[in-house]
Amino acid sequence: MSTTIHEEITFQTTPERLYQSLTDSKQFSEMSGGAPTDIQAEAGGSFSCFGGMITGRMIELVPNERIVQAWRAGNWDEGVYSIAKFELKQQGSETLLVFDHTGFPEGQAEHLTGGWTENYWNPLRTYLD
Repeated sequence: MSTTIHEEITFQTTPERLYQSLTDSKQFSEMSGGAPTDIQAEAGGSFSCFGGMITGRMIELVPNERIVQAWRAGNWDEGVYSIAKFELKQQGSETLLVFDHTGFPEGQAEHLTGGWTENYWNPLRTYLD
């Protein structure tokens, strides 16, 4: 049985600004407190965040609408990847982020859910507000 993390988070920003924060190396590094970041924002491009703790490949990029990544934590077994999908939907002056994370190793859901909040959603909210 596969476990999925599904979250819907609202940010006080535009889809364009949120998309750039998640796909631009400089902005992601600033958002994450200066941690080394390298993001190749193109389908098939690699990414490395938090000084290499998170790595993967961009599977699909639809500017200002969708980001799909083959995503892995550095302490997972070699060759193990999950899928992280970010859907951006404008709602008035806000952007709704519909996030789904699937295919991660069993027993990781609680740790990953906390990690998304602590390392992505909270810093993004601070960075974008």
